[in-house]
Amino acid sequence: MNKLLIVGTVAFDAIETPFGKTDKILGGAATFIGLSASHFNVQSAIVSVVGDDFPQEYLDLLTQRNIDITGLEVVPGGKTFFWSGKYHNDLNSRDTLITELNVLADFNPKVPANFTNSDVVMLGNLHPLVQSSVLDQLTAKPKLVVLDTMNFWMDCALPELMEVIKRVDVITINDEEARQLSGEYSLVKAAAKIHQMGPKYVVIKKGEHGALLFHNEQVFFAPALPLEEVFDPTGAGDTFAGGFSGYITQSDSVSFENMKRAIIHGSNLASFCVEQFGTERMQILTPTEVQNRLKQFKSLTQFEIEL
Repeated sequence: MNKLLIVGTVAFDAIETPFGKTDKILGGAATFIGLSASHFNVQSAIVSVVGDDFPQEYLDLLTQRNIDITGLEVVPGGKTFFWSGKYHNDLNSRDTLITELNVLADFNPKVPANFTNSDVVMLGNLHPLVQSSVLDQLTAKPKLVVLDTMNFWMDCALPELMEVIKRVDVITINDEEARQLSGEYSLVKAAAKIHQMGPKYVVIKKGEHGALLFHNEQVFFAPALPLEEVFDPTGAGDTFAGGFSGYITQSDSVSFENMKRAIIHGSNLASFCVEQFGTERMQILTPTEVQNRLKQFKSLTQFEIEL
């Protein structure tokens, strides 16, 4: 079974949307990525850090999904990373209300010995120095390294971010971030510039408007499934990344054609994530539901035309 190494936050989130609000619930990039990737036949491990205020039931949830947590450090007396945000009515924009780094401030990642030769590495949204440190610990070159980042790191750690970008095969960012990173408004031009920074593949996420995959002159577009209700978009991008990297790891192919399929799998899983607060929907998602919605994606995107 192929190995997927996941790096990112495991956290508490408090979320407010037009449809309601939560107290502290399970969140974090690595959590969403791990739960999403658990729908594939892969060995996965999370590298992250939490405080001893992190409930055992959440740890159990991860291990029940066959996610290795030996790389999830629990700091005695420490407090887990906490983020609180409020979404606007369109759900496309949000205000960050609280960010408490807590144990994340001094996080020194340690990759489990049996995952230093992982087939695929998914670098979830974290400080670029942490992402680089993980790559430094690998004993074999992965078949694919995927990087997710955000505008925050472009604002405050751009030199470090540019260094880690040089070392990855795929970068996944949203359209706003692609424009900021490249200085180009056109996403085609933006992707071309980002290619020059190092990544062979550029995935630009457009939320409810789907995702674009660029590789040299090749372009693929995957629509998002039109949903009756979008309840909470928190973690949708991470869930997408988990589906993308999980499928690539399972299928053991890094071709452009296979990445097209990986984009669809990622989009499919992300469509479930937004239906409830935080990770709630992903915790109860069944394989049958995943397969049925994949069929919807197929019918949405396939057509015959005479040329």
